[in-house]
Amino acid sequence: MDYVKWWDQLPKWAKFLLAFFAGWLFLGIYRILKGHIIAGIIWLVCGGFVIGWAWDWISVLMYNKVTLFAD
Repeated sequence: MDYVKWWDQLPKWAKFLLAFFAGWLFLGIYRILKGHIIAGIIWLVCGGFVIGWAWDWISVLMYNKVTLFAD
């Protein structure tokens, strides 16, 4: 859970950069550790594609958090 706490405490610009450059990996692990195991595994397998990747960095930019399957 330290990873989840670390991610939640990052400034918005750092979350955006991580989501933009390696979001599928960082946020897939985040989803798994947040308790959404199936969604996290699916995100690691499929989330690197355009729709998942774009959704992650847009949600971080707009809401300062991951909004899909990790609330």
